[in-house]
Amino acid sequence: MEIRRGIPVSPGIAIGEAFVLDSEDSPITRRVIEEHGIRAELDRFSAACDQAIAEIFESVKKLPKSLHGEVAPIIESHAKILQDKSLQLQITSGIEKNRHNAEYEVSRVFRSFVKRLQATGNQMFENRVVDLLDIERRLIRNLLNEKRSEIATRGKDLIIIAHDLTPSQTLALDKEKVIGFATDAGGPTSHTAILAKAMEIPAVVGLESITSAISGGDVLIIDGTEGTIIVDPDEDTLKNYRALERNRLSYEQRITLELRDLPARTLDGHEVRLLANIEFPEEVKLALQHGASGIGLYRSEFLFLRPGPPPAEREHLEAYRKSLSLLGDRDLTVRTLDLGADKLESDGPTKEKNPFLGCRGIRLCLQRPDLFRPQLRALLRASAYGDIRIMFPMVSSLEEIRSARAVVEQIKHELRREGAPFNDHVKIGIMVEVPSAALLADILVRESDFFSIGTNDLVQYTMAVDRANERIAALFQPAAPAVLRLVKYVIEEGERSKKPVCMCGEMSGDVTYTLLLLGLGLKEFSMSPPSIADVKMVIRSVTMKEAREIAHKALTFTEAGKVVEFLRERTRKIIPEAF
Repeated sequence: MEIRRGIPVSPGIAIGEAFVLDSEDSPITRRVIEEHGIRAELDRFSAACDQAIAEIFESVKKLPKSLHGEVAPIIESHAKILQDKSLQLQITSGIEKNRHNAEYEVSRVFRSFVKRLQATGNQMFENRVVDLLDIERRLIRNLLNEKRSEIATRGKDLIIIAHDLTPSQTLALDKEKVIGFATDAGGPTSHTAILAKAMEIPAVVGLESITSAISGGDVLIIDGTEGTIIVDPDEDTLKNYRALERNRLSYEQRITLELRDLPARTLDGHEVRLLANIEFPEEVKLALQHGASGIGLYRSEFLFLRPGPPPAEREHLEAYRKSLSLLGDRDLTVRTLDLGADKLESDGPTKEKNPFLGCRGIRLCLQRPDLFRPQLRALLRASAYGDIRIMFPMVSSLEEIRSARAVVEQIKHELRREGAPFNDHVKIGIMVEVPSAALLADILVRESDFFSIGTNDLVQYTMAVDRANERIAALFQPAAPAVLRLVKYVIEEGERSKKPVCMCGEMSGDVTYTLLLLGLGLKEFSMSPPSIADVKMVIRSVTMKEAREIAHKALTFTEAGKVVEFLRERTRKIIPEAF
């Protein structure tokens, strides 16, 4: 029996046989087309593009209703990229001017976009590389008239082992036969991880060399909650995990139905707000179905992801208005562009030696008013239609907040002059995800209407750990005492100044930390919609006195592992089914 540890991205337990999936990349060669053959090559590309779009929409039609709200926008975004006129023009121009075969131009153009995203230094954008490669493969398969190499579904209770899985490969998993997957690469914020959660397929990623360590037919246990893979388990281990699997399924079905419409209120009447993190307007419905009381983090980057020119003010406004109409009187907090070091120059991204410490978030926005101002204008105009809030990412100093707010005031003046309606008192807050911002919370709170703690980056920068690096994944610990001290201080300063403090990182949706955060005084939790029921269950099972005692004890430990062990033990006593 061998145990391997990776990054948990979709909870649950799966027990089955390994199927090792080979790479499906097709070799691409460059050919020069004769002058008289260019028209035919253009037609071939157009047909392949139309076929790919049709395949995407057909896969959306086949989605069960339970998955449509969360999964459809991800898959449909692939079609939108293929339909983009700018992208098509780049490929067709290459065919016409360079007389290259369509496969080569498709690969060349898509790989240039991939390099641009990889240069951003933003983990969310780097994760989207998989989406672009997925679209490229689909196009090339159609150009080469290859049959789609779907993931094998022979037999039952298969666990897919692969270097990585694209979103379309994940969506192609037959849930009647494929019950889990594990990959060498990947991270918790990739579209593949999101799809795995939505499809309720236990998954562990970031295992580095799992494909070379496992043979087809090996018996495996995947624990997507703990992030472990057990190879060739003994009989006692199998028996224990089968019991855990049955208990987990029963628990999830029960609490989703029971708790959706109930408040997140402790046994002694202390109520907190549970909000949702989303990327697309269509995800609002899913958030409400899971009982979210609003949207605590709307990632607006999807508007910038597609190839072509940056989104216009009209596109921003349309997306925000659609979200607000679905929310009714609930609030919508929109994070302004959180792109990394890609400056979108005509000759490609500007190289930075260390993009994680480079021109990111609010820094880029302040340097690029052509990107920032249209988004701010749309956000202010959208404020006339509902409770929208503006949130600036990657703030590290007071000067940045003041500079960003100055731009907002300039735009308000413009809108007044134009006679455009907007809420003059729209709330403006910041993400606290850089240690300097956390340490300056007492100062920054004077210029902010609210804080939102982004634990993913806060942990990364505090612990000097690249959260996408599988080799040091174990060091990425939200429970690190240094991180907990920063979180505690930010919450305390918000309370002292009577300014709301939310948390929207992965830590917020992990039940391991719910008692700790509740005891520290956090009053707003924002998370992936499927996590809401678990967190609500914990909150409704304790008193604030108990939570404060647990938080006080947790802060006395000097090692992250001890903190996690203590918190899990206390949470397990309250709701053992959560683990």
